[in-house]
Amino acid sequence: LSQFHRDGFLVLEQFFSAEECDSMRSQIQGIVREMEVPPHCRTEFSTREEEQLQAQGSSDYFLTSGDKIRFFFEKGVLDEKGNFLIPKEKSISKIGHALHAHDPVFKQITHSSKVQELGRKLGLERPVVVQSMYIFKQPGIGGEVTPHQDATFLHTEPLGRILGFWIALEDATQENGCLWFIPGSHTNGITRRMVRAASGASTCVEFVGSEPAYDDSQFIPQPINKGGLILIHGEVVHKSELNSSESSRHAFTFHVMEAKGTSWSKENWLQPTPELPFPSLYT
Repeated sequence: LSQFHRDGFLVLEQFFSAEECDSMRSQIQGIVREMEVPPHCRTEFSTREEEQLQAQGSSDYFLTSGDKIRFFFEKGVLDEKGNFLIPKEKSISKIGHALHAHDPVFKQITHSSKVQELGRKLGLERPVVVQSMYIFKQPGIGGEVTPHQDATFLHTEPLGRILGFWIALEDATQENGCLWFIPGSHTNGITRRMVRAASGASTCVEFVGSEPAYDDSQFIPQPINKGGLILIHGEVVHKSELNSSESSRHAFTFHVMEAKGTSWSKENWLQPTPELPFPSLYT
């Protein structure tokens, strides 16, 4: 606990079994097999600010994905007509944002007794699950994720109420794009927010403020073995590099908010809906 509070992240190896990881991978294979994506909805996932505004900001598909299971693709895998240039299962970047609510395997993992016990050890009193994602980091094309803080996208008052659970479903190495962190960077607040744009704007979301230039030498890599869990404070600065290796780096991740004494920003892109209010982590 003291290490987590000091660094803003914590690596817990062997948190999930190989069988649990394999069950998530096989479940996602079934979901991808059944995936039917209308061409106009083929949104490329990007974390570069301008591309992000263009791809996701102009897309209602992204903005309304908080209570659904939706598909997002790597850059350069679609032609100008929205047709796949490579097999669809190799082109997908992530699936989000409500696997934890709609899929029995991911729901069971998210609310597993060991996750709930960890929440209690962290002192979470009324944690709710706000979103979940399956991330593929495809071999050779899995895009970089630029340095960011999760609270930029999931803003709360006060800050410090968002926590990410990042589960390695395969070994994550420096070669295939493991996470990198700036230890202790969760204590400086945030300088940038992604908010819903005013109605009539050309994009659905916009950025307020700017991301500082981070010193590359401050980042440390955090390789982790299959089944390991990384706890990620909402304000810790982290990134991942392009996957130029021949092996994928699958991960399942979900975010939890301590709801006690916390208000969720109405400007966040992600909003609870009548169909899916944020469910309690504790069952």
